[in-house]
Amino acid sequence: MKNKMELSPEEHKELFSTLKARFEKNMNRHKGIEWADIQAKLDSPACEEKLWSLSEMERTGGEPDVVGYDEKTGEYIFYDCSQESPKERRSICYDREALESRKEHNPANTAVGMATEMGIELLTEEQYRELQKLGNFDLKTSSWVKTPEEIRKRGGALFCDRRYNHVFVYHNGADSYYAVRAFRGWLKV
Repeated sequence: MKNKMELSPEEHKELFSTLKARFEKNMNRHKGIEWADIQAKLDSPACEEKLWSLSEMERTGGEPDVVGYDEKTGEYIFYDCSQESPKERRSICYDREALESRKEHNPANTAVGMATEMGIELLTEEQYRELQKLGNFDLKTSSWVKTPEEIRKRGGALFCDRRYNHVFVYHNGADSYYAVRAFRGWLKV
């Protein structure tokens, strides 16, 4: 029986094909990085769960792509690179505490909860700004980002978008949710 966090051979092949095509189409995101090196890393048995996480990023509309390489750890860094916030992650509040504080009209899930289930992390504000240097993202949508504890303790959460050719960081009640707000994640492989 297939483990929940394993891909079938067909899913594995399809994911590699999708990731390779995206990698080759967007070379500006990963200058100096070769697909063969990434594929060798992804083919490692130690990366099975990370492959599953990448497939979840893809399944939920994140369009993961390599955006860097961590020299210290020898890992490749993937970000959600969909032009707008991932479609299957929209209409969610920030975290479980925010969800439980709502009296009615609860969203189906939370950004922090979904990221944890997928085995990824929410982008930080700094990472979001780095992503925006690679293209124009969230021109019509917005994305929750990892919120500092001091802000979260006060009931707020941060989200970002790009308007007027500028990256904006805003705050909202962590319990709010909108049809055009999701979250962007990242993963090291």
